[in-house]
Amino acid sequence: MAYYNWILAFHVMSVISWMAMLFYMPRLFIYHVEHAKNGPAFTDVIKIQEEKLWRIIGNPALFASLISGLIMIGLNPELFQSGMWLYVKLAAAAVMLGYHHSLGVLRKKLWADKCTKSGKFFRFYNEVPTILMIIIVIMVVVKPF
Repeated sequence: MAYYNWILAFHVMSVISWMAMLFYMPRLFIYHVEHAKNGPAFTDVIKIQEEKLWRIIGNPALFASLISGLIMIGLNPELFQSGMWLYVKLAAAAVMLGYHHSLGVLRKKLWADKCTKSGKFFRFYNEVPTILMIIIVIMVVVKPF
């Protein structure tokens, strides 16, 4: 358990990086759909940003978050007896994984010019990680259940 706090610190940093991608990718999608009329030169720049954000920040941060979180649970399985907060937090994290996957699907559709979603859709869709983050932070810090 001597390294538990180091793993926790790494987990928090990984989650912050992952959340940065989850917050920013839909914003790039908005630019992608609303400014496609500016021509392929603009869209190509957005595609590069989407790809780098996904590949260099998003996926590594996701895996670092998952691995460090699983290690913490493995080191402290008693957490499962500490109340429902952990189960709610893990359920919200699972939804966040699904959201991450959906961004990948949408990114591929945008790249293939087969996405029919509007900028307005992406503005609303961008709120999903915020809601999940609020739930997760409350569960971990307040532990209301």
